[in-house]
Amino acid sequence: MKIVLPGGTGQVGGVLRRALLERGDEVTVLSRRPERLEDGVRHVVWDGRTLGAWAAELDGADAVVNLAGRSVSCRYTDANLRQMMDSRVESTRAVGAAIARAQRPPRTWVQMSTATIYADARSRGDGLPHDEANGVLGGEEPDVPLYWEYSVRIARRWEQAQAQADTPATRRVALRTAMVMTPDRGGVFDYLSWMARLGLGGPVAGGRQHVSWIHGEDFVRAVLFLLERDDLDGPFILAAPGPVPQGELMRSLRGAWGRRLGLPATRLMAEAGALALRTDTELLLKSRRVVPARLLEAGFTFTHPTWDEAAADLVRRARQLRRR
Repeated sequence: MKIVLPGGTGQVGGVLRRALLERGDEVTVLSRRPERLEDGVRHVVWDGRTLGAWAAELDGADAVVNLAGRSVSCRYTDANLRQMMDSRVESTRAVGAAIARAQRPPRTWVQMSTATIYADARSRGDGLPHDEANGVLGGEEPDVPLYWEYSVRIARRWEQAQAQADTPATRRVALRTAMVMTPDRGGVFDYLSWMARLGLGGPVAGGRQHVSWIHGEDFVRAVLFLLERDDLDGPFILAAPGPVPQGELMRSLRGAWGRRLGLPATRLMAEAGALALRTDTELLLKSRRVVPARLLEAGFTFTHPTWDEAAADLVRRARQLRRR
């Protein structure tokens, strides 16, 4: 297949483009600055906002998988939140405009989204996880910081930008993705592993808030599954079927690294740590409990469905990378 990856230079983009290249696909990455990528990957510069020469790359492509958007690993200041919104919505509109004007539009448009679109799981009175049919979208939960609503607003407008595009000949899929765990440096798994190895990876604010996650290998497999299934469209949750409380997630990760100590942290301590690391506590404190009902109903099977096994596999891969 000929596949175009806007935003394909990030961590998740790297995992996906390498898998596509290994599979024999023709891969073109769109990014805001020139970068040296793997041999065989075509690289084209775009601004992520306006139509330009880059739009020709979509004409005749089989699929476009748009991963563009500012990283959420930052302080949630007004300026950073606005950049998160603009980078996601503007890039999605630009992709939609390029598809709309293509003489041979892509057959499929897979658009990154986020499981953050759902409400804090503790706000549900029935105690059930969110899925595509019965999930409750966030933004109106009581007793959560007001800026969490803005994160949900970003997710809603991100998906709206795809839904409102005039692309009737192109199948559209939105990926409501949980935390993607890969062994590479700089990702969320690397950050959590750093805390676990230092003995700081204990429960945060009690540790009962759920964490939804997906192994990077299953993320790639799910994207390929959705690319190949022409009968599937709309939003899909990309998360392992086994979300776990944060305290359990870190205990299992410490065990995989051979560590026992895991100092607990209060909400105030988490705020101080997030400030020092220039990130935000929403990533630790919001209870994200989602399950991939539509994927499972469509027949997708997970290679890494449980966190204990996934953590052990990721630690093994991370150790191999560090020995190279």
